[in-house]
Amino acid sequence: MAAIIVENLTRRFGDLAAVDSISFRVEEGEIFGLLGPNGSGKSTTVRMLCGILRPSDGRGEVLGYDIAREAERIKGSIGYVSQRFSLYEDLTVRENLEFYASIYTVPPEKQEEAIAVAAASTGLGERTRALVHTLSGGWKQRVALACALVHRPRLLFLDEPTAGVDPVSRREFWDILRGLAAKGVTVLVTTHYMDEAEQCHRLAFMYRGRFLAIGPPEELKAAEGALLLEDVFIALARRGRTLDREALGG
Repeated sequence: MAAIIVENLTRRFGDLAAVDSISFRVEEGEIFGLLGPNGSGKSTTVRMLCGILRPSDGRGEVLGYDIAREAERIKGSIGYVSQRFSLYEDLTVRENLEFYASIYTVPPEKQEEAIAVAAASTGLGERTRALVHTLSGGWKQRVALACALVHRPRLLFLDEPTAGVDPVSRREFWDILRGLAAKGVTVLVTTHYMDEAEQCHRLAFMYRGRFLAIGPPEELKAAEGALLLEDVFIALARRGRTLDREALGG
């Protein structure tokens, strides 16, 4: 069963098509990446799928819920982490987990177990006693991920979750994501890091609101005769700019 189904999804802001008629599926237990530069439409796509932003056209389903008509059900069924996830810096890690457990309406009698599982899944260990403001950026993102997992969602949306985080912490964060996917959690992640994109089961290259290519990293590289994903993206972006000029009569 697909966790996400999108058909011709579009979002316009005035005359600008921030997302321009994209279609894709994400299967359960899959890590699906949206790769592209800033302004390519990645975050707008995520906001529509999370039920935060209504599409201008097209349709989408998330965990069987319609993104236009059942947004509130989607919000309660998913986990979400962004680069600027809202943690309470003057509270401990555990207090943040308790707060998000209540926000996600985890029953009081199940909160202790839910917090323990979320903390263990993200390797927080003894850091649950620490004040959040004393943690490094990498550990704060682990706390954010634990907060997003405390209600045991089947689907995670991660919007540039490791931007500004050191390389070692990014690798450890991705080790956690692979472990979650192995247990059946579906992950949709946006990134502009090529090493992270390599770890996705499938990728969509996004440029100016459109998908230029979609598929497993190795297949995308083979199709372009490239050794590196960066070279694939450069070739696709050049092709996209050529298409833009042709559409404008250039």
